[in-house]
Amino acid sequence: MPRRDSRVPLRAAIFPPRAAMREPDCRHGHALIVAATRPDCDDGGMPAPRTIVFVAYEGMQLVELAGPMDVFGFVNAVAEKTRYQLVTASPQGRSIKADGGLTIAVEHSLHDLATSADEIDTLMVVGGWISGPVSAEVVRELPALARKSRRVTSVCSGALLLAAAGLLDGYRATTHWGTTDRLARTYPRVTVEPDRIYVHDRNRWTSAGVSAGIDLALALVEDDHGREMAQQIARAFVVFTRRAGGQAQVSAQLRAQPARTPAIRAVQQWLPDHLDDDLAVSALAQRAGMSARHFARAFRIETGTTPAAFVEDLRIEAARRLLESTELTITAIARAVGYRHGETLHRVFTRRLSTTPERYRQHFTTSASRTVSPMHNS
Repeated sequence: MPRRDSRVPLRAAIFPPRAAMREPDCRHGHALIVAATRPDCDDGGMPAPRTIVFVAYEGMQLVELAGPMDVFGFVNAVAEKTRYQLVTASPQGRSIKADGGLTIAVEHSLHDLATSADEIDTLMVVGGWISGPVSAEVVRELPALARKSRRVTSVCSGALLLAAAGLLDGYRATTHWGTTDRLARTYPRVTVEPDRIYVHDRNRWTSAGVSAGIDLALALVEDDHGREMAQQIARAFVVFTRRAGGQAQVSAQLRAQPARTPAIRAVQQWLPDHLDDDLAVSALAQRAGMSARHFARAFRIETGTTPAAFVEDLRIEAARRLLESTELTITAIARAVGYRHGETLHRVFTRRLSTTPERYRQHFTTSASRTVSPMHNS
């Protein structure tokens, strides 16, 4: 596939210039006219840079292209060599207009890449507003592109395009919470995991929307080059180094409606930092200055859930974060989130998540990612 340099000094404020970065054939930069980086840089044990093809189309969300692209581009700056060759392609190889009106120049057509002899390391289909004509043009080329790709990935509603091409049949996958029902309903052969930031199943990686594309890109960098590299990129982006894919897309506080009554809303805001307090309805009502009966009724009407259910959601969410990010015992985690015994947390997990805390930890963490840390919001 034809390649061209595009050099824009985006990182000087974060990464000081270094001698190796001044070599023209080992430097990567990208502007809105996205060019591939030079293929002739040595990449350690790798015979050539990893080619990442971003599938762009009319109505795509710009941040879902720019976020992952900048993650991979920063790897090249940190490594002082071209680890990733970044390529964008559209159905006709023409400029496309992103959602919001910005026009992006694209150098390749999907068909040209699909029929070329060049292999693809990672195919990434970004999300956006998908219309019938757009879907048909993109979906038509995806199977051939996927066959020559080491791994196939998507951000947000890009999963719908992969599914339409049959590329998620028999796989676990996720997408933005607003389209998970559509994905499950339209493509029953896909096992949809709706409350996940990203899902990795064999060589398929799918993610939720917008910022989750950065989480996915960091996970791919960690898979390729190790946790230390992912940490450096995350620090530069001022984001969490590795937000586990199993974390909920939407927090319990965001799922519940904010109460209209100031006293009840104040209780909602106070709760996450006091999960080990007495959170019985009577105690919460006293804090709001109401009778227990009036508080419970008003809370349900205004938030769409009961006080007990809201508290349980918060405790499960906090327990999940601790299981993913620390080595605390199950008993210690249970007490930290307000349960007196580990068995209580075990029962709640089994009832709500159809798994145990131990199995959840095994599934969603690795020994490299666990550190003993206080409970925090991520």
